[in-house]
Amino acid sequence: MSKLLVLQHHPGESLGLISEALQSAALAWQYVRSYDGQKVPADMKGAEGLIVMGGPQGAYELDKYPYLRDEIALIQAAIRADKPVLGICLGSQLVAAALGARVAPASNREMGFLPVTLESAAHQDRMLRGLPVTFTACHWHGDIFDLPTGAVALASSAKTACQAFRFGEKVYALLFHVEITEAMLLQWLPASARELDREGLSGAAIIADGERHLLAIEPIAETIFERWAAMVKP
Repeated sequence: MSKLLVLQHHPGESLGLISEALQSAALAWQYVRSYDGQKVPADMKGAEGLIVMGGPQGAYELDKYPYLRDEIALIQAAIRADKPVLGICLGSQLVAAALGARVAPASNREMGFLPVTLESAAHQDRMLRGLPVTFTACHWHGDIFDLPTGAVALASSAKTACQAFRFGEKVYALLFHVEITEAMLLQWLPASARELDREGLSGAAIIADGERHLLAIEPIAETIFERWAAMVKP
């Protein structure tokens, strides 16, 4: 059975719906909880793919969170080894940083359930083709990134020019969340209370939006993550 490494940055930022796709593909995974002191592997030996999850850290805060340097090095090693890589939110920012792109704070946070629009290249992309041109996803970020040199832009939103990209054939970065479950959302809200207040957002309204949108997100998540899982060498 092929094994994946999953870099986790916060207890509430688990695989979520990604785990269902991995189970369907008979893939095993190992969390590396770098935020809790677990050592980041130096290379991809013994692993056939890498998933990098979200978290409150900034991809540019390397002095504050030194383990992020090791994570960026591991992402680069995975890319050199031609392993499938999937970055979600902070994970997408770390993939962008690993590819030499700028990651920086946005002018304001993008939080809640908001539309994502696919770029024209997404319609021929192996992971995103056939999805609705516009769909609602969960957003929970205050940082953005430039499109890395050589990468293909796949999605945008009203506030953020680059919401997703592909590098090569197997490296994907998604700033938005479709892996989210209701249980995850309920964990995120209290942890982000200050940010929500600063942005004038209501946690109760976001929960109500979740009740309307989470079921519609599930088939989109299933399509995306099953297709990514299919890239992993059996």
